[in-house]
Amino acid sequence: MIKRIIAYVEGPDDAAARDFYVNVLGLDVAMEDPVLGLRSGDDPAAQVLVLQPGSTDPVPRWGIDLGTPEAVDTAHAEAVRRELRVVYPLTEESWGVRRFFVEDLGGNVVNVLAHVAGGSRAE
Repeated sequence: MIKRIIAYVEGPDDAAARDFYVNVLGLDVAMEDPVLGLRSGDDPAAQVLVLQPGSTDPVPRWGIDLGTPEAVDTAHAEAVRRELRVVYPLTEESWGVRRFFVEDLGGNVVNVLAHVAGGSRAE
């Protein structure tokens, strides 16, 4: 079950990005570390993560929150079975996210993730 879809953008710096997304578009700051995360106050599943230029290689353009770490493991196994290009290995991050990056058939990098017990809910 997909919990949310997250857009990733690159920003010149966190202060400028925060000003634009908060003061122009009305989003709320959800987290600041490891990246600036913003979300809608009306629908917390509507999120944007701001990456510093060149901060991640490869840079994901979308994140798909599958809701559970087991669903991430299943998606990873299917991506490997289909011989899709996994560009960031299946990893449980220190901030409480289990994820991997996979390239879709159009060459877009997708962050497939779920939060683990006790982790942050902002990425």
